[in-house]
Amino acid sequence: MRHGIDDLLTLMQVLRDREQGCPWDLQQDWDSIVPHTLEEAYEVADAIERRAFDELPGELGDLLFQVVYYAQFGAEEQRFDFADIVDTLTAKMLRRHPHVFPEGTLASRRPPGVSAEEVQTQQVNSRWELLKAEERAERAVERPSVLDDVPRTLPALSRAAKLSKRAARVGFDWPDARGVVAKIREELAEVEEALAAGDQQHAQEEVGDLLFAVTNLARTLNADPEQCLRATNAKFERRFRFVERELSAAQRPLIEASLDEMEAHWQAAKAEEKQSTHS
Repeated sequence: MRHGIDDLLTLMQVLRDREQGCPWDLQQDWDSIVPHTLEEAYEVADAIERRAFDELPGELGDLLFQVVYYAQFGAEEQRFDFADIVDTLTAKMLRRHPHVFPEGTLASRRPPGVSAEEVQTQQVNSRWELLKAEERAERAVERPSVLDDVPRTLPALSRAAKLSKRAARVGFDWPDARGVVAKIREELAEVEEALAAGDQQHAQEEVGDLLFAVTNLARTLNADPEQCLRATNAKFERRFRFVERELSAAQRPLIEASLDEMEAHWQAAKAEEKQSTHS
């Protein structure tokens, strides 16, 4: 017999039971679980990017378990439970998809004969952003800034992209990508000036400004900076492993290889990738 969501909720209740539960699970609280939640989310992303679909049910289950954890904490403190999470999410999605559920109910549908392809994507996105803005406005009594509710626990690149996107919505933005490129050159020049002056602390600060500017460029190109960097990380790892294999085949210890040798193999790796891409 296959287990269902009720089984999972029961399992969590038993794990957190003061008499019969697991000592480790009983020690956890809101703050201690957050790092695990972030880790599980990244493992889901990693499995998808590697197209490891056989691993994905397990990784998604681990991520779902984090949600169940928070639901249990909420229930124990009589704040909310899993049913409240599901109800809140469903209501929000119904509200944000009036082009699919015109009456705001699961049973409602748009008129027959209007396909998903016929619904203008731009209109849908505009409506989505408007609804999110309205939801934020409802919370703005205590949070007056447009930058409020951008989670501080996000990876730095992702948070930079969200912060700049929020600012861009109210007109604080470059007119096009060329303006961002000019800003990148400006920030790079300031890094070079700090290095020339021997001011390492200032150089570090300017590197942060440079990274923020590059993140803005990714945003203007409708690219996610985290995904861009993960792709580059994977490319670097792939090419460097090629260098290691080639040196190993030549019985040349990596530590003894010159930079010129490693660079030659690096360029060979790039050429091989380029050839396989065009073949």
